[in-house]
Amino acid sequence: MTARRWIKRTMVAVVVFLVVAQLIPVSRRNAPVDPSKTIYAKEKVPAKVQGVFTRSCQNCHSNQTAWPWYSYVAPVSWMIADDVHSARKKMNLSEWGGYSAKKREETLEEICEQVTNGDMPDAKYLLMHRSARLSAEERAAVCQWTEDEREY
Repeated sequence: MTARRWIKRTMVAVVVFLVVAQLIPVSRRNAPVDPSKTIYAKEKVPAKVQGVFTRSCQNCHSNQTAWPWYSYVAPVSWMIADDVHSARKKMNLSEWGGYSAKKREETLEEICEQVTNGDMPDAKYLLMHRSARLSAEERAAVCQWTEDEREY
């Protein structure tokens, strides 16, 4: 088989794969939010920290995900949906009220750790959402708030 024919068949296979991939369903469901169970109903979150959560955390760590157009295009949709579902399992701002006191305490500690280490917001998320990047001042404010909340 010639190189030209091989390239043509490969390209056809890639196109077929991409078309078929669009048929694989991906859950982009946002569960209803009960305002009485959100982090804002259960904790005293300063406006600055709430702004950080809204801008940099809520899209993955709540039931209020704004699914962008590219989250409907496979195979990218698979990665985004998996990231959001995993993030919600680790911490969900919309379901904070259902966490035990121990889980809330552990999660507050982890929030500060992740923000301080630069692990959150996730680097992949920041590629498409540059406004989600946190300043040193915002990181400090989030950590101070988590420490204050753990003292209660």
